[in-house]
Amino acid sequence: MEITYAVIVAIVTLAAGAITKAFVEAIPDKFIPLQNLLIGIISAILCIVFDIEPNVLQAFVLCIMASLGAGGAYDLVMTKIKGEWLCKKL
Repeated sequence: MEITYAVIVAIVTLAAGAITKAFVEAIPDKFIPLQNLLIGIISAILCIVFDIEPNVLQAFVLCIMASLGAGGAYDLVMTKIKGEWLCKKL
């Protein structure tokens, strides 16, 4: 059942990314975590509607954590590729 969450979050993320690129010229980086939170909420609603998860709280927690985690992992990879770090070394 946990793999189903990942698939739903991935599909919703793909759709949200395509919609964002099509209709929004440039979204500031500070709004990306908010977009990830919205993706998690939409994914949880889909899990509840399609009866993948009967427990509402568990559906919201798992989907929100998956979407925020995916966004954080992506940001971490991209900052390392660009040669920048999230915090300065002492």
